[in-house]
Formats: sequence, C-alpha cells, structure tokens
Amino acid sequence: MEVYWEYAFAENFTLDLLLLYLCLKCARGRIRLWRLLLSAAVGAGEAIVFPLLPLSVWAAYIVKFLGGVLLVLLAVSKGTKKTYLVAMCAFFGLTFGLGGLLVAVYSFFGVEYSAQSGYLVEKAPIGLIIGGAGLFAVAVLASVKGFYRYRKVKSALREVKLFSGGRELTLTGFLDSGNCLSLRGEPVSVLSPAAAFVLFREKPVGRIRIGTVNGGREAPVFACASMEIGGKQFPHALFTIGETGSKEYQIILHTSFVEGEHEAIRAASGMVTQDKG
Repeated sequence: MEVYWEYAFAENFTLDLLLLYLCLKCARGRIRLWRLLLSAAVGAGEAIVFPLLPLSVWAAYIVKFLGGVLLVLLAVSKGTKKTYLVAMCAFFGLTFGLGGLLVAVYSFFGVEYSAQSGYLVEKAPIGLIIGGAGLFAVAVLASVKGFYRYRKVKSALREVKLFSGGRELTLTGFLDSGNCLSLRGEPVSVLSPAAAFVLFREKPVGRIRIGTVNGGREAPVFACASMEIGGKQFPHALFTIGETGSKEYQIILHTSFVEGEHEAIRAASGMVTQDKG
C-alpha cells in the first residue's frame, strides 16, 4: 500500500485537532487555538514517524499511549488535575470511538485499510473521512451539552415540604432559577398548577404581574404556613401559579433561597414583575 506522508500528515492533523477540541469540551477546559494547533501537529508527526519505528505491537501501543498523554498535556491550558484527568480519559475514549467508527465506515464502503504498529493506514476519500468525523463531532458535542445540562439541573434540585391549612405536600424544587418575583418585598416562588390545586384552599393574599417576551398576565399569590428546604424552615412562604417547564421539578424557588447553596444567581432575563399589592 502506497502512502503519501503529506496526505497522512494533513489527515491525522485534522482528526487530532478535532479530537483534542472535543476532549477539552468534555473536560470544560480552556480552549486556546495555538495550543490545539501545536498539539495536533505533534500528533500528526507521531502518526507519520511511529509506524516506521521497529517496535513490537505492545511497545507500539505503549508509545502511542504516552504520545496521547503528551498531546493532552500540550492542549490543556492551565487546567486543574481533574481537568487533565477528564481530558485524558475523554481523548482516549473518543480516539477509540472515532477509530471504531472509521473502521465500520471503511468496511461498509469497501475501503482498503490495514493496522500498522497500532495505527490505521487506509486509502479512502478525504470527504468520507472528514464527513464521518464531522458527524461524530456533532454527536459528541450534543451529548456533552446534554450531560452538563442534566447534571446542572440535578445538582440544583432539592426536596421541598410545604405546609398549608393542615395539609402537607412534598415536592421537588429547582434552586438555580433566576426567579426574582416578589410581592410587597417578599419573595414569591412558582408552583405548578397541579400542586397548587392540591395544596391551597384559602383565598389569594395578593396578585402580581408576570411578564415575559411573549406578553404578560396577572397571577394570584398564595401563602403557605411554612416551607422546609433541607431541614431549614421558612415561615409564610409565598407562591404564584405557573408552569415550571420541566417534569423534574414542581417548584421554581426564588433566588433568595439560592443563597448559601453555592449556586450561580442569574439575572431574570425572561421574567419581570410588577407588585400589584
């Protein structure tokens, strides 16, 4: 099989650059272009030189592993130990995943390839390789984004107990909400309609206007005798009724309850209030 080193270098440089970018995304590390380019260039050089070395199969895999560690160390910029570890695991995992995907694509399209000293040497259209790698990158980025969104929501969920008129209801509340609703200076949390129907029998204690980019509406505000979050009691807790937007939780807690929970308090960009007293 005839291999042109410049084509092999360009192909491995592109794939290494993609893999290093994805591993930094997985580790949530700082992305610096010059470090990615340097690391990808070193990786492409390894791919050209190592297959020519007189190494046994096991020795070649050890050298390749150490080469992968070097690439991650070059790509990560001033990361913590955890960042380096996650990036390293992600890099090797993604490398195996992409390699397996390309082998499957080569087999499907009947592309000639062989494994030499732990490297794949193939003769395939560059469009096929880049196309497969691009689809792989889209899937990985979507998975990473979904994972971190899911983890963020899970870390902000708390068990909430509500007490009103002799009734007790245990629900799940979301802490990092950006909810700044208030009535006469007191914080107002948002409760799902189903939970409000079960809990409240008394008349509203006031009304507030909830405004969004799609318009606004007035909503009643009800008072609980008390609310308990993590064993901490909050007397006379106020709630308005609204959709929480998720099946994971039934309460969007006011930002004042986030204090002390080490959660980032965001500005309420999609919701504003007017105290109707």
